[in-house]
Amino acid sequence: MNIGEASSASGVSAKMIRYYESIGLIEAPGRTQSNYRVYGSDDVHTLRFIKRARTLGFSVEETAKLLELWRDKTRASADVKAVATQHIDELETKIAELQGMVRTLKHLADCCGGNDRPNCPILEDLAAGPNSHKGHH
Repeated sequence: MNIGEASSASGVSAKMIRYYESIGLIEAPGRTQSNYRVYGSDDVHTLRFIKRARTLGFSVEETAKLLELWRDKTRASADVKAVATQHIDELETKIAELQGMVRTLKHLADCCGGNDRPNCPILEDLAAGPNSHKGHH
């Protein structure tokens, strides 16, 4: 199949397929006499794997590691679990950071009169910089 068909079958855009090839995440497939890429079912399966990993928030580097483990039939499941567990820790840290941002913005929004007067604590906070409201988190 061509890149468009591989894209449809995998749910990965042709642009992303070319990008993944350019960074070596996947190998560029063989080409026809007329220089078109030819993708097989294994390529589509790999692209689906990548799409799922990326949907779960794994970085390109983590996805490459997971692909390597997926292809290694002698892998230890503990190695796969270690990648997933580290990613869980990173996600939980991001969630905590996002929750902190929400709390700060809610506080600032609550302090804002939201009327036609120019005084705005939200803009004042942004202008003051990151350390201006440490006690409000």
